[in-house]
Amino acid sequence: MLTMSAYKALRTGLFATGGLISFARGLNDTPKIVGMLVAAGALAVAPGMALVAMFMLVGGFLLSRRVAKTMAENITAMDAEQGLVASLVTAILVILASYAGLPVSTTHVSVGALFGIAMANRTAKLRTVATILVAWVTTLPLAASIAAGLYVGIKAIGL
Repeated sequence: MLTMSAYKALRTGLFATGGLISFARGLNDTPKIVGMLVAAGALAVAPGMALVAMFMLVGGFLLSRRVAKTMAENITAMDAEQGLVASLVTAILVILASYAGLPVSTTHVSVGALFGIAMANRTAKLRTVATILVAWVTTLPLAASIAAGLYVGIKAIGL
């Protein structure tokens, strides 16, 4: 059982690592999206960074609850200490990847850390894990197929 000072330290650590993950996400995810917008000629770098940061902020406030619930409750049973470790690992790996110039998905890294906890404590919720893995495997081919279909359709009608 945690003492009150240990509880406060754990709670502070969870808030700190949550902040580190937010920083890491902005550090790694924002430049990837802005890079695509700049390469497509849609925006210059500075307005692109501001726009993407604003949309990430709004999306986080409006849409993150479901993802957070899935990650916190539906992948594995874990205690606060395990959650702290998963958050710290996520923040460190994404920040190091950003420093090295490697584009990574913060969500993928975080889910990977949670999978690790699930394997260690043998409480993986296999249905959720399978759903996530199927989504990871099918997202790129489906997106590519939809984009190709739209491109061919637009070219066929002469736009």
